[in-house]
Amino acid sequence: MPLNSVNTNTGAMIALQNLQSTNNELSVVQSRINTGKKVSNAKDNGAIWAIAQGQRSEIGALNAVKDSLQRGQSAVDVAIAAGESVSELLVQLKEKALAASDTSLTTSARKALNEDFKSIRDQITTVVTNAKFNGVNLLDNSTGTNGFKALSNATGSTIKVSGENLSLGGANVTLAATATIGTSTLATTALGVINTSIDNVSSALARLGTGSNSLSTHLKFVSKLQDSLETGVGNLVDADLAKESARLQALQTKQQLGVQALSIANSSTSILLGLFR
Repeated sequence: MPLNSVNTNTGAMIALQNLQSTNNELSVVQSRINTGKKVSNAKDNGAIWAIAQGQRSEIGALNAVKDSLQRGQSAVDVAIAAGESVSELLVQLKEKALAASDTSLTTSARKALNEDFKSIRDQITTVVTNAKFNGVNLLDNSTGTNGFKALSNATGSTIKVSGENLSLGGANVTLAATATIGTSTLATTALGVINTSIDNVSSALARLGTGSNSLSTHLKFVSKLQDSLETGVGNLVDADLAKESARLQALQTKQQLGVQALSIANSSTSILLGLFR
């Protein structure tokens, strides 16, 4: 390269361009190390960033799905617990009704059994009325509930668990809210109704159990899906820190060499001073 000008130092310009390029690369590597991401914004890679953002929105939506499924699980579990209590109360009512069907009972004994029967009967209403979770009652038909619909995906689809009417005089507990066992005839009639009610409640609890299992299974799937999506996003945007660490050391060495090259290029024009001595 000829040395004929102090105004234009081609060597220095080339060295400066190379040094600036190295500094830019070094800035990118440092950003990746600081953030842990190779694509942290749209400027890094617009297409990959857009894909990652779409998947992040899907992951966020699945959080709402999981919350909905968990609320559904809780509502169904409360209903099952209450339903089991109703079943146990029906068993107690059966015992009272069977005892009262004995024609040899004294009046006082029958009256005592009848009072116990009515007390237990009314407990069914209390249990069913209070079987609520977050305002949802899957057992009380008087609330007008139509089951629980839990979100199943990010598009708004749902999984439904149907409610079961365990109110007195309803489809499952056919025993009337005013039923008594004051006579052996009434006791015999109540006994048959109670047996039917026990079978109906068992079937209702089985259906609720199936619904709870359905929600639980889908919740596990959604959790796995969310983990897979997060892994996928990580594959798209996460930086290989081991690789970036090695590259950082290489660029730092290259930067030092670039500074020395620029220094040499800047000092080369001093040779021209020798021509004027």
